[in-house]
Amino acid sequence: MKNIDLNKYQEFVDAVTSTESKNNSDFQMRWNGLQNERTTDMPRLLTACLGLSAEAGEFTEIIKKIVFQGKPLDKDNIWHMQRELGDIMWYWMQGCMALDIDPNEVIQMNIDKLKARYPGGDFDAYYSENRKEGDL
Repeated sequence: MKNIDLNKYQEFVDAVTSTESKNNSDFQMRWNGLQNERTTDMPRLLTACLGLSAEAGEFTEIIKKIVFQGKPLDKDNIWHMQRELGDIMWYWMQGCMALDIDPNEVIQMNIDKLKARYPGGDFDAYYSENRKEGDL
């Protein structure tokens, strides 16, 4: 295994990081530009983004402990996961509100996408791995 110089890696990481990620005034200019560019509620969108990530992590942590650390899959842990799923939905709704989109439309788009991906109406590993162009 090749030795890695973490100081050189730090320099590399810094070089490939946007100025908006490293410099407060550049970040502030970008933030202000985004606020003026669209009608999107950027604070709410950022709240949704960070909250979804955090709550998904909390949900994942419970499952990790059940699968790998012997935590029981009992009613208490199911209740805890249910609460985390509720938090995920709360932040998901924040995202819909920030983008001024109908949450029902988001779900319908997801249904349409999955129907197109799985033309037989059931999960198929082939179509999961071999998607059509434009299927994100």
